[in-house]
Amino acid sequence: MAVIETKALNKKYGRIEAVKDLDLSLEKGQIVGLLGPNGSGKTTLIKMINGLLTPSSGELYIKGFKPGVETKLAVSYLPERNSLPEWMKVKELIDMFVDFYPDFRAEKAYKMLADLDIDVSRKLKNLSKGNREKVQLILCMSRNADVYALDEPIGGVDPAARDYILRTIIQNYNEDAVVLISTHLIADVENVLDRVLFIKNGELVLNSTVDEIREEKGKSVDALFREVFAC
Repeated sequence: MAVIETKALNKKYGRIEAVKDLDLSLEKGQIVGLLGPNGSGKTTLIKMINGLLTPSSGELYIKGFKPGVETKLAVSYLPERNSLPEWMKVKELIDMFVDFYPDFRAEKAYKMLADLDIDVSRKLKNLSKGNREKVQLILCMSRNADVYALDEPIGGVDPAARDYILRTIIQNYNEDAVVLISTHLIADVENVLDRVLFIKNGELVLNSTVDEIREEKGKSVDALFREVFAC
């Protein structure tokens, strides 16, 4: 069974088609890059997978279920912007995640925070921007989920933080899961990806493994992306 499956999936905002007739099937054990320029439909698709948006038409399944209670428990979502209450202490955020998610592994979260010397007794708002980003990622990756839907996880952070974020993703995801990383920073993520999806104006224009691109096209994912999107 596919972990994520869509059939003729569409999402419209009035006359604007954010996602168009998307057919997709993603199997477990993959880190997948959802790649496209800003405004291409990446965030819309991730929000539908997480159940925050309802499709206009078509079908979407997570582990065989349509978006609902079952899929909320299966998807760990990292939004592009911080969505955590900044007045809460880091340890209070961990307690909140323990209450919300049966698959949350508090000991893993505490270990990663300790490795970064992040004081869990401090309020989120009192941390640096980079450390706030890391706390949000750690909370997301400390779940034992079936899907990790990460929207621009390396946007707006310095190169050292990007390296840490990518290492954290690789080392901590459930190997029976799909990790879906939305980004336009192709060169930074290419080495961690198994498969890439190119999305343009809401349409899927490429679905291929990284190895296929290198062997059949004779170029990197970043080079192919620049060719397809002429950037």
